[in-house]
Amino acid sequence: MFGGCRALHVRKAPRPLRNDNVRNPFSIGGLSVKPGERKLIDLPIARLSNHAPVTLPVHVLHGSQPGPTMFVCAAIHGDELNGVEIIRRLLRTLDPQSISGTLLCVPVVNVFGFISRSRYLPDRRDLNRSFPGSAAGSLAARLAHLFMTEIVRRSQIGIDLHTAAIHRVNLPQIRCVFRKRPRCLELGTAFGAEVMLESPERPGSLREAARHVGVDVLSYEGGEGLRFDEFAIRAGVGGVTGVMLKMQMLETADGVELPSDERRPPILINASSWVRAPEGGVFRTTKRIGDAVNADEVVGHVANPFEDIAAEVRATRRGIIIGRTTLPIVNMGDALLNIGWSEEFNDGAISPEREVLEEPPFDEDEEVVD
Repeated sequence: MFGGCRALHVRKAPRPLRNDNVRNPFSIGGLSVKPGERKLIDLPIARLSNHAPVTLPVHVLHGSQPGPTMFVCAAIHGDELNGVEIIRRLLRTLDPQSISGTLLCVPVVNVFGFISRSRYLPDRRDLNRSFPGSAAGSLAARLAHLFMTEIVRRSQIGIDLHTAAIHRVNLPQIRCVFRKRPRCLELGTAFGAEVMLESPERPGSLREAARHVGVDVLSYEGGEGLRFDEFAIRAGVGGVTGVMLKMQMLETADGVELPSDERRPPILINASSWVRAPEGGVFRTTKRIGDAVNADEVVGHVANPFEDIAAEVRATRRGIIIGRTTLPIVNMGDALLNIGWSEEFNDGAISPEREVLEEPPFDEDEEVVD
């Protein structure tokens, strides 16, 4: 498994003399945030059936110096919690007086799913299939429209924080279209995750809708739904900070340089495929996310709990385990281990692009069935 995340040293600049005439306030939701100020803005979404109001809370850190606007959001799927903690930790360390530009942090986008511990909205719609939304559509469409209008269209770059679905865990990774979008490759590399996966944008997703309005969005995947994963959380905090450094929204402390081993480029993956259970039973494996495997290697066994029989589970490709199930009880055909590889490992049986499109890796781009 890959080692811990990098430690970034950010300079805490001395607070400059306030001169609000130098930089304009940042307007959002009909309210203004002055330069060097941090404010929590509640954007109205709807009212519940009992007339209780529901809002979208946005932390606005409007830097004292000019620069780009970046958003960081989490819990578009309400059961994906690591991003919520990543943003909480970021907000504890960042001071708008030392930021160039503006940072918009939305810890919980799908507030309805977050309250009910569900991936979906109350009508079972997936918010990440509802963008760009509509002001007069379904609840999901209205929430997507609000997010696009107030957050995405005000930004130049975004980071969308995700985890795997429940009962699955993902290796910390960045997902974007990096082969045709050099800026995504550059910012994804700055994030510093060990793996970057070429992931096509799906219709209705935040990434696709943001691209149509000129905003590049990186999707970060790490950990498991409804669970905190300290490794994934630390990697996420360091990654967001790395992107801010790359965009010159922050500066490293004087005399501090990142160690050379932390400047290694990510492993670029443009194909992935699930290894599936050959039989129903109890799945056992010693493999962990981040482990390398070879083609036809035995990566686990599915045992019959009533007989002394165990079926071998073999890797179909040479690559890296970027995701796996956390459930030991499986049915025939269940997804067990998600193996990713780069084009150099492709044996010519199927193109990497086609493989990614045909078998999505169950996460930010997850379909209910694959």
